[in-house]
Amino acid sequence: AFGRQVDSFETDLDITGVRGGPVRAVFIRAPWVEKAGVDVEVLATVPGDGPAAGRIVAARQGSVLATAFHPELTGDLRVHGLFCEMVREAVGGRR
Repeated sequence: AFGRQVDSFETDLDITGVRGGPVRAVFIRAPWVEKAGVDVEVLATVPGDGPAAGRIVAARQGSVLATAFHPELTGDLRVHGLFCEMVREAVGGRR
């Protein structure tokens, strides 16, 4: 994990499947994905060259989406939109 509450941070992420440029990501005592299996699509890693650089912070496996950040803490709904699209795919486009 990224550590204690005082280690919380924000950064911009390029997330596969999310259009429109980087997404502001808020990390609060967040875990990261240590290793991704062959069926897991890594969607985002922490950019830069700091101690968290390269850590997997968004991933998808089939209809499961995992993020280490809190997309609900910003006004940007694009990660939520990605999730909604995944749900539509999982139910075959039904509404």
